[in-house]
Amino acid sequence: MKLVDVHIHLDFPEYAKDLDKVLKKAEESGVKAVIANGVHKESNRSVLEIAKKFRVVKPALGFYPTHTWEFTEEEVDEELDFIRKNKEKVAIGEVGLDYKYPEDEKYKDRKTSIQKQFFEKIIGISEKTKKPLIIHSRKAELDVIEMLESSSLKNPVLHCFSGKKKLMQRAADKGWYFSIPVSVIKSQQFQDMTNYVNLSKLLTETDGPYMAPTPGERNVPENVCLAIKKIGEIKKMEEIEVANNIFMNYQRLFL
Repeated sequence: MKLVDVHIHLDFPEYAKDLDKVLKKAEESGVKAVIANGVHKESNRSVLEIAKKFRVVKPALGFYPTHTWEFTEEEVDEELDFIRKNKEKVAIGEVGLDYKYPEDEKYKDRKTSIQKQFFEKIIGISEKTKKPLIIHSRKAELDVIEMLESSSLKNPVLHCFSGKKKLMQRAADKGWYFSIPVSVIKSQQFQDMTNYVNLSKLLTETDGPYMAPTPGERNVPENVCLAIKKIGEIKKMEEIEVANNIFMNYQRLFL
């Protein structure tokens, strides 16, 4: 089978000691492409270096929403300009909005405003460069959808989308892509999403090192085979057919 992991964080410390072994095992398991997502300046540089070293890795450059207020506006703008100009990226990610604030968060409104300000700029970069966005939308699904609807983007990728059914249907009906994590094997949310969304708009991901099928373990690219198996069960299709279709989706969108 031809497998693909469109969302993983290979530059995180969990992979530092044995990244070469992780990627070798992934390739031996049939993984043909791994999209490493950056989350800030240093992360983006690391992702680019990893992609140069390992052919299976494709770089996505981004700015994780909750990092936006940790830097000055000038610093974020400078990195967004770097992302815009970079020729190596296959996508812009991980980007988006995240409204999961602590209960006692004092600056919620300000932080929300900063996130939306920069996400708007990132959408603009995607419009100009024609590179797809890989989008985080935790507890901010409605705002993400409305901002995307106000743009000219046709093929955003909703990563681990956890919005209500009506929002999921709203995005799916527009033909947007959804990346299905390995946790589909136990998550009713992702199973319902898989059932509703056309196979031509599905991708697979790990979100490694997080969301491993076994709690407490590190997620690794070859685990996407578990998502393929579950998608096949839901769609009543052979695993090889599911895998081939999802790989074609990856090629159509990112290459």
